Amino acid sequence: MSKNVLLGITGGIAAYKMVEVASQLYKKDYNVQVVMTKNASKFVSPLTFRSITGNPVKVDLFHDEGDYNVKHISLADNADICLIGPATANIIAKLAAGIADDLLSTTILATESKVILAPSMNAKMYNNPVLQDKLKYLSDKGYIIIEPETGNLACGYKGKGRLPEPDFLVEWVIKELTKKDLLEKRILITAGPTCEPMDPVRYLSNYSTGKMGYSLARAAVNRGAKVILVSGPTSLKPPVGVKTHYIQTAQELAENVEELKYDSDIIIMAAAVSDFRPAEYKDNKIKKGYLDYLSLELKSNPDIIANIGKSRKQGQLLVGFAVESEDILENARNKLIKKNLDLIIANDISSFGSDDNEITLITEDYIEEIPRMNKKQIADIIFDKIVELME
Repeated sequence: MSKNVLLGITGGIAAYKMVEVASQLYKKDYNVQVVMTKNASKFVSPLTFRSITGNPVKVDLFHDEGDYNVKHISLADNADICLIGPATANIIAKLAAGIADDLLSTTILATESKVILAPSMNAKMYNNPVLQDKLKYLSDKGYIIIEPETGNLACGYKGKGRLPEPDFLVEWVIKELTKKDLLEKRILITAGPTCEPMDPVRYLSNYSTGKMGYSLARAAVNRGAKVILVSGPTSLKPPVGVKTHYIQTAQELAENVEELKYDSDIIIMAAAVSDFRPAEYKDNKIKKGYLDYLSLELKSNPDIIANIGKSRKQGQLLVGFAVESEDILENARNKLIKKNLDLIIANDISSFGSDDNEITLITEDYIEEIPRMNKKQIADIIFDKIVELME
């Protein structure tokens, strides 16, 4: 059954961003109900939201639509979560004072669901001690406060007060609505490629984008886990609520994992670690000169996951990946046994750089093929199996 998301739109210029929020949530199969203040409807037409969500937009507390339910109570009861954005200084002050003088403020005061506030306003207004006191009061009462971003504001000022981008707000909603079957579990995830420098401008690496590891981190934190992500170079933004360490080389990755592994309940090694590195680093750029070819001596990088498999404490769950070009299942199963893993995810090298993946889940006594689908869906399937193994 689809979850019900109530979007509260107030009278700020950033109201236009909420159109994309509504659109993304609708495309993800949420039932989106929009409640606007009268001032908000001066920035964005209610018809826009109605066209996107397929639901009537509520504005007037007393408008008779032939619905015999008390409007604000039915909206409050039906909501699984509420997101107010932009949350102006006005709505923040009203909620903190318990004032209910329009449909939105009345509905929010009547709901028992989680309420997320995304403040957006002039930087001086946001930094005003009175407003900060109101936000702290609401946070103490259980409201979830998303801090605004810093940048150029519509009023001409530059500072803290910008409404975050729509995908960030949507991620918060999804995080709060996701089942919390990994609550308080400490999960260490590695992601992305490693880069092994040979001189100041060149390095050895691979085609990994980090999408699988980042999808796993997002799925884990959404399900209640405390997540540390150790990431190689990538263009991806870290998921909301994930603590991220950035590395370049396999040696740096090994050092980070060694430091963090004993504080983790689950370790997922999704990084594509370079097996080799140049035996010698040149301080100056290697010049082509008149040579037709260059001989490069390589040395092995540490086998990070094998070292974890040997030294992990009792009760830790260790998950690895096997990216192969041939004999995929046989090679993956050999890696599972040799490196003392609880679960290995086998996949073909064709998944590198793709948004989709086709995998096989392998344990000591279990094999399950998962058809090609989005890596975000794959991440949840992997964690479903991890939860099963934990139980």
